[in-house]
Amino acid sequence: MQPTAPRRVTKTETDHELDQALASGPLRDIVIPPCPELLVALRREMDMAEPDPVVIADIAGRDVAMAASLIRTANSPYYARSRPVTSVAEALGMLGLAMTQKLLTAFSMRNAIRLSSPLLEHFWETSTRRALAMQYIARQLYGVDADLAYTCGLFYHVGIPILMQGVRGYAGTMTEALARQDRSFTATENAAHKTDHAVVGALVARTWRLPSPIYLAVRLHHDFTIFNVQGIPVQARTLVAMALVADRLVATHEGVRQQKEWVTYGSVCLGYLNVSEVEVDVWTDALHADFEGVALT
Repeated sequence: MQPTAPRRVTKTETDHELDQALASGPLRDIVIPPCPELLVALRREMDMAEPDPVVIADIAGRDVAMAASLIRTANSPYYARSRPVTSVAEALGMLGLAMTQKLLTAFSMRNAIRLSSPLLEHFWETSTRRALAMQYIARQLYGVDADLAYTCGLFYHVGIPILMQGVRGYAGTMTEALARQDRSFTATENAAHKTDHAVVGALVARTWRLPSPIYLAVRLHHDFTIFNVQGIPVQARTLVAMALVADRLVATHEGVRQQKEWVTYGSVCLGYLNVSEVEVDVWTDALHADFEGVALT
């Protein structure tokens, strides 16, 4: 089945679509979590010409759970330290500013969506692995921002837990969508709820003031007709292609059976990125240690 072309493709049109969904569509009663103030402060400092590690350590230390998560990550077996880290400042010194920002963004996202469900047991680990894979792929390509790619991977499917949290019956829809072979995941969502996780995820990404290529990519990430649509920024199209390759890498690591989107559109995405199957196999091995480390943090 060929995917339908997106109704809205430019940033302005996508913004209008999201505004309409919030104002009068099926999402008007769904709560989109605001970006936490600590993350806003962190981004503000990271955007400075010379971010101050002392200020960043202070921001992270304002939330006990956030600080504990950062220290726990620095002390995980993945980093193999001989002496344990005992403070946020030490953890920051070992992990570096960029990694600290990524970890705190992931922590903030998980804690903004408080939901316990067997269907989402591995959701956050898979999201982190996708982010790591997209970051790695970006570093293998020319002109792709690795930090942008990481954040995009982290937020790619954030609409799923938001829908599970706010829409009655969505858990059953998700089970059905994963099982059906005759139509896409988003088509099943729209049939049941008149919206889908791509729209909701784009709303979250925009609400959290992420760069527009990210929320455009999140909005369009199940539509593979976009690669020749000039109205869509190149960065967004590239992120969509990268994400399907990243999902393939993560699925291989996690032992997930062949994904139907990869079977149908994998070659299209590889062609757009000018990447070969051989390279994907090499990347699978290269990312193994990073993927394994996710479960330890």
